[in-house]
Amino acid sequence: MADHTRAHLLAAIDLAASARAHGNHPFGALLTDPDGGVLLTAENTVLTDHDVTAHAETNLVRQASRALAPAQLAKATLYSSTEPCAMCAGAIFWSGIRRVVYALAATDLNVIAGMDPEEPVLHLPCRQVFAAGGSSVEVSGPHLYEEAAAVHTGYWG
Repeated sequence: MADHTRAHLLAAIDLAASARAHGNHPFGALLTDPDGGVLLTAENTVLTDHDVTAHAETNLVRQASRALAPAQLAKATLYSSTEPCAMCAGAIFWSGIRRVVYALAATDLNVIAGMDPEEPVLHLPCRQVFAAGGSSVEVSGPHLYEEAAAVHTGYWG
């Protein structure tokens, strides 16, 4: 793994820790330009915004869609602390972002969090969502299991 990839994933994990410290679910995401410069960052704000769609990646896509031109989005990379869920993958697809790198796999998160009947989960990997779109979104992950899992330790359940 390239040094900049590791650094961006660790930054996304730090954003997840910040989201947790702010009273939200521990998820974070950031967007970089083709040279690796950070353009935007976002945290999960589901609980504090009282908005079930306020996942880190969706918050980031909302910011990016307002601030950046489609050509910039197409060349950007989205780094996430955890594999984007089906909703976030759809938002990423529609935004035109064509590269996603994530740390913790959704399947690993489900093991850490446990299966709570009160928390519905769509078992649909981001790669499948992107593949259904007919255009190419490059996906890299999972990476950095230990670091990514640590931010979830003691949170769920």
